[in-house]
Amino acid sequence: MHHPGLGSWMRKRRLKTPGKTALIFGEGSAMTYAQLADRADAVSSLLSSRGIGRGDSVAYIGENSPEFLAALFGCAQVGAVFVPINTRLAPPEILHILADCRARMLIRDPEFAERTAPLVSAVGISSVVETSDLTVGPRGAADAAYALVDAQPDDAAAVIYTSGTTGRAKGAVLTHQNLTWVALNSLVDYDIVSSDVALMISPLFHVASLGMGALPVILKGGTIVLEKGFDPGRALGLVAEHGVTMLSGVPTTYQLMADHPDWEGTNLSTLTKLTCGGSAVPTRILNAYEERGLHFSQGYGMTETSPGATSLSPSMTRAKQGSVGLPHFFTDVRIAGADGEPAGIGTVGEIEIVGPNVFPGYLNLPEATAAAFTADGWFRSGDVGSLDADGYLFISDRLKDMIISGGENIYPAEVENLISDIEGVTGVAVIGVPDDRWGEVPWAVVTAEASASITTGSVRSRLDGRLARYKLPRNVVIVDELPRTASGKVRKAELRARFSSPG
Repeated sequence: MHHPGLGSWMRKRRLKTPGKTALIFGEGSAMTYAQLADRADAVSSLLSSRGIGRGDSVAYIGENSPEFLAALFGCAQVGAVFVPINTRLAPPEILHILADCRARMLIRDPEFAERTAPLVSAVGISSVVETSDLTVGPRGAADAAYALVDAQPDDAAAVIYTSGTTGRAKGAVLTHQNLTWVALNSLVDYDIVSSDVALMISPLFHVASLGMGALPVILKGGTIVLEKGFDPGRALGLVAEHGVTMLSGVPTTYQLMADHPDWEGTNLSTLTKLTCGGSAVPTRILNAYEERGLHFSQGYGMTETSPGATSLSPSMTRAKQGSVGLPHFFTDVRIAGADGEPAGIGTVGEIEIVGPNVFPGYLNLPEATAAAFTADGWFRSGDVGSLDADGYLFISDRLKDMIISGGENIYPAEVENLISDIEGVTGVAVIGVPDDRWGEVPWAVVTAEASASITTGSVRSRLDGRLARYKLPRNVVIVDELPRTASGKVRKAELRARFSSPG
């Protein structure tokens, strides 16, 4: 079967929209689809010249840049497997990834040379390339010295390592099929069109930015404004400057923008697609954006689903507030009860997912892969939730984050959602802390505005009567910053370790 997968995308875009702006980056620099395709060809030629081809892993560490996408597509064109590395990882974590994926080449931004040099020798990687050396020859694509590989749908296109909040990070193998279908899901459910201009402020090494941000926009032939990082004032300026239509982020992203002095004076009229993941959007953020005529799509997913599993359309944000929406068009979701059988409407159980966007398994971990799937092939998410009568999914929490206090189950998300709406609270994570009497008790770790008066008593008083008393946080701790993964999720394991001996 002829199925070139992601490896065909750049050639198709060069053919269909060669002069269309693909990327805007840095201070006014831009790149057409023809130029991006030339960059991808240069990478493919380099890989071939180093003997790298089908099935070989190529690791990449660097910030958002044209080179990131050129490397992704360049790998796909020769059948190599692209392994992006979280730039925030410590050397031992990077070493684990390089060894686990058996990387044959490392492509890196020069700023990471010092950090990765000893790791390269430790793992025995024979080829290292600086992104600054990924250049195109004088004849561009005509110099391409490689053969485009026909990929099977189930061939690995990328390995994305999970954030590793518990134990070592696992490599989720994402196939050409996975990344194509998640892009198609995004096109259908977010109405992405070729005239869209997407501001990319989250790192592309995170699967949400890649699978549901960059890839669907490129598939459709839109334009990406590519940023190395997030600054709320700069983001607002870029929206106005480039007529940005699409923006993705986590609640904190949107809150920082709404709190910025430029918020009121910035023209945001072009924004038509706002997507938010990581956690539910607090009511006050919904209000702030709706006052500007802006509405959110919210969703749910994970690395193993490439990552989209569900989406909540803007038209249902209020009617189904608290829900993460319906399954994506080519994806299905069900709830499994304690006996493993499908649960009824409104019954809380484990969320299970199936579809062509669901990964085939973890790299080098056959037992973990087997445990992740049911006998009939549904992915076991490890998350707890329920479906209402209309098919909308409501998340209760991660199974591993559930707190058991005196025999009662406490789902932190339920408590966090209420605390996040308290005036002055800018971030919250509810964790279980060991207790001699109850086994565990809930603590709330909070970030707050400098002028806010947030105490244990005030929070408990606000929640009293809205939650069972055993769910009320026993203690509220104010911190300067919550530790987060690259995708914006709070590292609860780190907080539990920090407060496990409260003294």
